[in-house]
Amino acid sequence: MKSHVNAMCTSSFFHFRKVGLIRKYLTLDSAKIIVQALIVSKLDYCNSPLHGLPDYLIQNLQHV
Repeated sequence: MKSHVNAMCTSSFFHFRKVGLIRKYLTLDSAKIIVQALIVSKLDYCNSPLHGLPDYLIQNLQHV
């Protein structure tokens, strides 16, 4: 599961940086929608297997 959590974090930060590059062209509401669509949905998708992970892995996900 460690590699799965690391891949999720890496992918989320990648998308977050890409949104940051176009942030100046977006309104605040549209930026929130894009972040929700790309990042939050990725973290929420199929998160039941993440139940019971060690604290350090949960902290990595919460950092995102």
